[in-house]
Amino acid sequence: MEILNLPFTNDAIIFGILIGLLAVVFRTSSSENSFWKKFYRYIPALLLCYFLPAFFNWPLGIINVENSRLYFVASRYLLPACLVLLCLSIDLKAILNLGPKAIYMFLAATLGIVLGGPIAVLITSYFAPNLLLGEGNDEIWRGLATVAGSWIGGGANQTAMKEIYQISDKLFTSMIVVDVVCANIWLGFLLYGTNITQKIDKWLKADVSAIDDLKKRVEDYQLSVAKIPNLTELTSLLAVVFGATALAHWGADLITPFMNEHKEWLANMRLNSLASGFFWLIVIATTLGVAASFTPIRKMEGYGAARFGSLFIYILVATIGMQMNIREVLDNLGLFAIGIIWMLVHVTILLIAAKLLKAPFFFVAVGSQANVGGAASAPVVASAFSPALAPVGVLLAVLGYALGTYGAIICAQLMQAVSP
Repeated sequence: MEILNLPFTNDAIIFGILIGLLAVVFRTSSSENSFWKKFYRYIPALLLCYFLPAFFNWPLGIINVENSRLYFVASRYLLPACLVLLCLSIDLKAILNLGPKAIYMFLAATLGIVLGGPIAVLITSYFAPNLLLGEGNDEIWRGLATVAGSWIGGGANQTAMKEIYQISDKLFTSMIVVDVVCANIWLGFLLYGTNITQKIDKWLKADVSAIDDLKKRVEDYQLSVAKIPNLTELTSLLAVVFGATALAHWGADLITPFMNEHKEWLANMRLNSLASGFFWLIVIATTLGVAASFTPIRKMEGYGAARFGSLFIYILVATIGMQMNIREVLDNLGLFAIGIIWMLVHVTILLIAAKLLKAPFFFVAVGSQANVGGAASAPVVASAFSPALAPVGVLLAVLGYALGTYGAIICAQLMQAVSP
């Protein structure tokens, strides 16, 4: 290990390894070899793109991502670019035809998190009450409030909960581990579920005709404008996409300081997300992508916009996966157990709602991830079903930002009520 200078900490080396892993996964997944065909029948390629970087981090110890900036670059540059690319061929009419079930499942996912917290605390209080006591003012329910903020909204909502409930940096750090590890494990299950979605939809007795119609309409349009682009056309596509990304950053840089000047008012109104630069980056990029779909720019879909968008999504997946350190679970087993119970309640409520509404698994997965993962991973899960569906994940994730602080406060009050 020392001879090879492992683990690698240089982002250029780590990025090369990640791209190599993606290439291996896609080469084998498209292979005609009978072994690989059988293998990928059960293991989705996207799931491997997520978990392999995690294993390269730990236990293999080939990479060390503690100081890596790759996820920041992927989430701040490639993600907004990807949203623009995938929105170019968006069909708003077909998305509206999906009906209200998408919203219902999103709200069911939010309810699952709001109720899951106090239920997890209540169950833990019977088996390990000492785990919930904390030190001084650092009762564990206060820390869990930050997890609720993150799982319903995002980082801004999580930070708001830290300030509202005055928890220490030490407890906050532990809660970030619970948040990230539990959310990442659930993301892995969702990515696996995309491979067996037909079986799940059959069990749910779901009507998937509107989803299939949306996918077909987008795919038909892509075929109608498809061509082999020349250098001028490729440069034009990249100029539009990264120009829109630049505008999104510029807009976020202008709006965020203004919002921070009114941070106290926003906090009182529980609208902390509006002070987040990332929130505005995602909203502006998505808006620009949707707006472009009503102009002749839409025809740039024929230059391979969806393929570039999918590639950026997979790079984002790899950078999310590489941050997952399985060893951290062993260091926080008690808190991790609370998080797992919480997530199981969330999943149970989702599945009950889906069964009653006969909602497709797509709505289950995206509704959940729009809460738990937010704008960074909701389009990842949506595009695992089809790149045409990625905008649905983004739109629901933005709704999660709006509800995050409100839902987290309700959840925190319920957790306080049942804490020992």
